Amino acid sequence: MERPIKRLQNKVAVITGACSGIGLATTELFLSEGAQVVAADVQDDVGQHLQEKYAGQLHFAHCDVTQLDELRAAIDSAAMHFGGLDILFSNAGRIGTMGGVQAFNAEAWDNTQNLLLRSVAAGASYAVPHMIKRGTGAIVNTSSISALQAGYAPLAYSVAKAGVLHYTRVAAAELCALNIRINAVVPGFIATRIFGGLFGMDQQASQDLAKRVSEHSNSANPIGRAGQPQDIAEAVLYLSSDAARFVTGTHITVDGGITIGPRHSWDPQTTSPMSQALGVSREQIEAMRKSADS
Repeated sequence: MERPIKRLQNKVAVITGACSGIGLATTELFLSEGAQVVAADVQDDVGQHLQEKYAGQLHFAHCDVTQLDELRAAIDSAAMHFGGLDILFSNAGRIGTMGGVQAFNAEAWDNTQNLLLRSVAAGASYAVPHMIKRGTGAIVNTSSISALQAGYAPLAYSVAKAGVLHYTRVAAAELCALNIRINAVVPGFIATRIFGGLFGMDQQASQDLAKRVSEHSNSANPIGRAGQPQDIAEAVLYLSSDAARFVTGTHITVDGGITIGPRHSWDPQTTSPMSQALGVSREQIEAMRKSADS
């Protein structure tokens, strides 16, 4: 029996935020599909462990993506260690400032934008020259459902993630001529340590919270289970692979259906705004519909 062809065989990828959550799940999936990976992250202990575990297939690069010299060095290291670069997954991030409109703080705002948006633009600019040498390339950026509508994340984070989506569209128009595709993935509520950032938790406490999110969020979306990092990794793999060779300038939303409509549209136990406006229960509205249909 012939062995299945690995989807990223002979591909070289750089993944930022590669040592936990979505980044780690994507790193391990890429490796299983034959890629060589530069894992860029600030978690030196985890990164060194990954480099030892996947010796010859993974190189760890210490990288704070807000430090552009570190980001450039991490991307350049793909050519140094593996001979080139085919894929960039710009994924590193955290919640950032929690301040709203009236609690605006310029420094905190800039720090959040630098982490979540500037690093995406800078990373692409550093990756493209390497991809031109290959004659092709794929860039995937992590956005968020908070880019689509209010209510899912703090203001600065949401604005930055919306910027990631628009950057992806506009950059695609330029990069098509270079045979380089650029797309985004839009996660919903995924059980990762990012939720701990909302409460200033350390890494272990954030990991424990992510586990609780996974265990208790089954009713948070229409699919009826918690989103896992692997769910996002599969979408990133598709967008990075030759299977998506006709896909650019767009995004894939992986959110368990949470953005398909307000909760009452998929949860029969939730009262709709129409019910509230009419001052009647959902059951009474259903009874009126049945009466009208009979």
